[in-house]
Amino acid sequence: MDSDKIRPEWVPSGYKEIAKAEQMGNTNNNKTKFNLNTCKGILCGVAVGDALGVPVEFNSRDEISKQPVTDMIGYGTHDKPPGTFSDDSSLTFCLAESIASGFTLESAARNFINWRYDSYWTADNEVFDVGMTTQRAIDRLVKGTRPDLAGDFEEESNGNGSLMRILPLLVYIRDKPVSERFQLIKQVSSITHGHVRSAIACFYYLEFALGLLNGEEKFNIYHNLQKDVAEYLRLININRDERNLFDRLLIDRIDMIPENQIRSSGYVVHTLEASIWCLLNTGNYKDAVLKAVNLGQDTDTTGAVTGGLAGLLYGHESIPEHWLNQLARKDDIEDLAVRMFKAVSGI
Repeated sequence: MDSDKIRPEWVPSGYKEIAKAEQMGNTNNNKTKFNLNTCKGILCGVAVGDALGVPVEFNSRDEISKQPVTDMIGYGTHDKPPGTFSDDSSLTFCLAESIASGFTLESAARNFINWRYDSYWTADNEVFDVGMTTQRAIDRLVKGTRPDLAGDFEEESNGNGSLMRILPLLVYIRDKPVSERFQLIKQVSSITHGHVRSAIACFYYLEFALGLLNGEEKFNIYHNLQKDVAEYLRLININRDERNLFDRLLIDRIDMIPENQIRSSGYVVHTLEASIWCLLNTGNYKDAVLKAVNLGQDTDTTGAVTGGLAGLLYGHESIPEHWLNQLARKDDIEDLAVRMFKAVSGI
C-alpha cells in the first residue's frame, strides 16, 4: 500500500501560498446566516430528500420517467412506509450527535458502530441498505482501528458513503481556515472512505455549502469554486489525474450539461455532480429534490445530498410541510438540530 494514501492530512508548502489559501471561503463571514434554521435546514433537508428516494432506489431513469416521483410515497424498493429515511440520514445524524456533544472523531466513530449494531438513529429500529465500504470500515472500528484510518483507501472504494453524511461538519468547521477545513473533512470522510477522491468530493461539497451559509448566490459560488478549489488542490499537491476527474465541476459549466449526461450512480463524483446540477437548475427545495430523485439509480443518496444543500439555501421553512409531517422521527431530528446549534454557538 502506498504510504501517501494513509497519511491523514495534506499540508501545503510555501508560506505565501498558505497565507493566500487561508483566505479561501473566509471573505463573507460578516454575511453569515448561521442560526437554528440553518441546522434544521441541513438535517431535515438531508432526511426529506433521502426519504423521497428510498421507495425508488435502484430504479432506472427510464423506469422512473414512466411514473415520476412527485410527492412523498412509500414501500417500493425497501417496503418502508412514507417518510422512512435510510443510512444516508442515519449516519448524518450520527455525525450531528458527535458535534452536538463536542465533536471528536472517536465519538463519531462510536455513533457509527451504534447505528450498525444497535440501530441508533434509524427511522424504525431497522438498519437497511448498508454500503459494503461502510460495513468494512465499521468492522475495523469495532476491532480498534483508529477512526481516520478505518476507511478503505483503494481507488475502487469511492462510493458516495462519506459524501452522503458529511454536511453537519459544516457547522463545526465554518470559521476555520481552509487547511484545517480540508484536514477535518479528510479525517471525517476517512472513517469510512479514505481515498483522496472521496475527500475532494466532500471538500468541494462543504465549500459550496460554506458559500451558501455566507449568503453568496449559488452561481457565484459555483464560479468562485472553479478557481479556489482548483488552486487549493494544486497547492496541496493533489495529482493532476485525480483533479481531472472533477473537471465537469472545476472547468465546465455543469448547469449547462443536458440531463442525459448527468449520472446518478453510487460513485461519489457522479453524486456530487448530480447534486450541484440539480441545485443550479431549480429554484426551490421541492423542485431540487424531486429532480434529484427522478434521475434514478441511487435515488436516496442523490436526494439526500441535494436536499442538504437545498435546505441550507432555501431554509427549513421551504421544505413542504406535508413532507416534514410524514418524516420519521421529525421531532427528534429537530431536537438534534437545536442541540447541534447550541453546541457550536456556545449557548
